[in-house]
This record gives sequence, C-alpha cells and structure tokens, in this order.
Amino acid sequence: MTPDRPSTSTSRPLILGSTSRYRHELLSRLKLPFEAVAPNVDETPRSGENPADLAVRLALAKARDVAARHPQAVVIGSDQVADLRGEPLGKPGTHERAVVQLKRLRGETVVFQTALAVVCAATGFEQCDLASVRVVFRKLSDAEIERYLRAEQPYDCAGSAKSEGLGISLLERIDNDDPTALVGLPLIRTCRMIRAAGVQVP
Repeated sequence: MTPDRPSTSTSRPLILGSTSRYRHELLSRLKLPFEAVAPNVDETPRSGENPADLAVRLALAKARDVAARHPQAVVIGSDQVADLRGEPLGKPGTHERAVVQLKRLRGETVVFQTALAVVCAATGFEQCDLASVRVVFRKLSDAEIERYLRAEQPYDCAGSAKSEGLGISLLERIDNDDPTALVGLPLIRTCRMIRAAGVQVP
C-alpha cells in the first residue's frame, strides 16, 4: 500500500480530513499550517466487519475523499472505533445511550482501534496504519456513571469517556505506544507518515 517516498516538498498544503475538534487540537500541536475539511463518507459498518477493519476502511475512505477534491494536498484521515470483544461501539450521541454504554464497559477491557491514513493524490502517496489502545475500565457504580456524564457530557466520544479529561477517573489502566491515539489522532504515526509524504516535521 506504500509507494516509494516522494521527493521532499514543504509547499504542499496539509489538510485534516475531519471536523473533529479533538483531532484538530491534536494536529495543532505540530505547529504546522493546515486546513480542516469535512469528508463525505458513509460510516455505516458492513455486515460482519470487525472494529479494526472498520476503522481502517473509514480512515482511508475519508483521506481519499478529501484528497480527490484537493489533489495537491497531503491529506490526513482518521477514524476510531471502540472494540468490546469484537463488537464495535460508536459515539453514544445522547445521555441515555452513554449510560447504557458505560454500564456495559464497567470492569471490561476495551480496545480503541484508531486508524490513520495519509494520502496525496498528486504524487500517488498512500499509507495507512492502526494504533490499538487497550483500556481497562473500573467497576463503576451507577452513581459514578451518572456523575461523570453530567460533568463531562462526552456524547461525541466512542466509549462515552474522555481520557484526556475527567474520564481518566473511570479507568484502571491504559496500554498503548502513543498516548495521543486514545484521544483520536496518533501523532507519532502522523509525524512519521506525513514526513514520508514530504512534509517537514518539525
């Protein structure tokens, strides 16, 4: 899936193929100019599709969709799916659904599958990678779940918890090789892949 590295260029625009404020904040840490563009991708899981495959497919689809409209740019696409014993868990969207999610997750080990894709249509560059983060939830009481959700309202987060905020109090342990992967954009991989696409970091 990875072609030869293109010649280095600092002039290509960088685009984040996402409207996620979390990914925007993470990419801003690299102090590179970039634009955020919304991808037009159907995120419905396919029948029998496992969470890791779903995340990879959607990350690549998002990057390709935006790259097709901005062929000169280096485009970053990403997607995260919470994996509970092979079952994908999406964003709850509402308080009621978040309560149901967290009740299912208490005492469980969840794998957050965060996929990353970088595409440049003009050079034919395309890379995709997957960062898997194992998270162990505490055995939460109903009262703890309710207090947390009222305080943080993480209804746009897969798994109904923000590890970078108060959600860290819900967890026993996090096992990963990139602390930014759980938030939604694995920056170690992002740096490696956009460098390969010709973007200088730092």
